[in-house]
Amino acid sequence: MAWADSDEDLANLAALGERAAFETLVRRHKGPLFAFVRRYVGQRDDAHDVLQDAFLAAWLALHRYDSTRPFLPWLRMIALNKCRDYGRRQKVRRLLLLAKAAEPEPESIPSPDINVPDAVEALRLQRLDAAIAALPGFYKEPLLLTAVSGLTHLEAAALLKTTPKAVEMRLRRARHQLARMIGEDSREG
Repeated sequence: MAWADSDEDLANLAALGERAAFETLVRRHKGPLFAFVRRYVGQRDDAHDVLQDAFLAAWLALHRYDSTRPFLPWLRMIALNKCRDYGRRQKVRRLLLLAKAAEPEPESIPSPDINVPDAVEALRLQRLDAAIAALPGFYKEPLLLTAVSGLTHLEAAALLKTTPKAVEMRLRRARHQLARMIGEDSREG
């Protein structure tokens, strides 16, 4: 099997039971999908589980994949749905346990062997990740689809079944909320 096979050809082969074709699809797309899922769920370990669920769901649903349509948006939609499922499960757990929403990990003091600007940047990124994970899905989804997955507003709108203008509005509001949550000036950009 050639690495250059199209996603759609590989998906067709995988639907016929060719595991190597599906493994190629997984290798091809796990990095970008993991980045998306990790930012959505906020926790690295949980993101691995959600991504594994997404690939399993894709494998089981291959017989329903329409090979006349691009494979990657289909796979992204499955990953997005698994992220949403994760979010719903987390809400139920919090309600059942009567616990507050998870707080970001406490900021630690950098050790002397760490470059202070690098440590400050790492803490800033940690706060940003926690803030993104805390956004409502309505704002988080278009933000991650465009900023992390690199989709255009039109592509994100198609996945989210909305308009590019709605994606633009949600992105603006997501960025405003993020700036407020992490204490930066929201007038940038």
